[in-house]
Amino acid sequence: MLPTSRIEVSKSALENNLRFLKEQMGPDACISSVVKGNAYGHAIEQFVPLAEACGMNHFSVFDASEAYRVKQVAGNPETEVLIMGMISNDQMEWAVENDVAFFTFEPERLEEALSAARRVRRPAKVHIELETGMNRTGFSRYQLPEVVHLLKKHPGGLLFEGLCTHFAGAESIANYVRIKNQRKAFNHLYKWFKNQGLAPRLRHTACSAAAMRYPPTRMDMVRIGIMQYGFWPSRETFIDFSIRSGIKEDPLERLVAWKSSVMDIKRVKAGEYVGYGTSYLANEAMEIATVPVGYAHGFSRSLSNQGRVLIRGKRVGVIGMVNMNMITVDVSQLDSVERGDEVVIIGRQGERELSVSSFGEFSEQVNYELLTRLPMDIPRKVVE
Repeated sequence: MLPTSRIEVSKSALENNLRFLKEQMGPDACISSVVKGNAYGHAIEQFVPLAEACGMNHFSVFDASEAYRVKQVAGNPETEVLIMGMISNDQMEWAVENDVAFFTFEPERLEEALSAARRVRRPAKVHIELETGMNRTGFSRYQLPEVVHLLKKHPGGLLFEGLCTHFAGAESIANYVRIKNQRKAFNHLYKWFKNQGLAPRLRHTACSAAAMRYPPTRMDMVRIGIMQYGFWPSRETFIDFSIRSGIKEDPLERLVAWKSSVMDIKRVKAGEYVGYGTSYLANEAMEIATVPVGYAHGFSRSLSNQGRVLIRGKRVGVIGMVNMNMITVDVSQLDSVERGDEVVIIGRQGERELSVSSFGEFSEQVNYELLTRLPMDIPRKVVE
């Protein structure tokens, strides 16, 4: 059965973005491809093999279910997977058995990792997350002596794979002092671990924003999410890069394109309302087209009467309320629109383009939110 819309993921755009990121990060920092949130809406099952084909061999996810999906489609035996968030005790044994590394941020979790390692007779690859000022997850300083004790006592059961933290908003200069203090705290604790005779295989603190704005945070590995998909963490981050580099044009390319087709066309008389309620009144005779995409598909209801799509290379406006499964657009100014005509919701058609950020401006959604809200059942296809 044909879907009402489809998402295309561009291989050439990913190749471009990874080439740029590798140039920026330099030869010493491994890039971990962050694929949480269904690969930021691009779909783990399609994106991971694509990223592997582009040379990526390290992926970071939020939870064990995402790690399982990555392991199911990864084709490179050298590919590593890291869980940065949720893993329950009954999932830990699977992770250890399948060489999946994971963050630990409380003593009980570290002890459970050791128990799982004993049961499957393989070492658990643990990344010790430090609380440096984000105040979310991470070991506090007073807990670290117990961490050191466990790592030293059980070197065959607990592999000290990583020492890490997460910065509290590196995309904004408003957080500069907070980030500076976090960096200082992390570096101090890293030296403390070394003084205890322990050194991790990897130090990693930087997401996309930190990696671009604070080069010293790149260390051994960077966790790159939004930028590999062609988006900057914030406009401020791009402006900062542009000023430092002298590059004015955006070097990133969007991977995602979201497309549908015209479902129906009809005439509306002047003085008639369109759609639910009275939110849109036709001031003159007009022609409208319905498109089988709505808020159930990730097209926000807040785009009612202000969203845009592309049809026949022209921008046309959404009129009336966004429905669960349909939107209505004004095609009065277009010539001979027909049922089945391509509708571009995100992406390029002819000389025009609708970006994800344009949706954000209309709906008050950030890029991250809009992308990850694209339903998993919309089919994704890799294109050149």
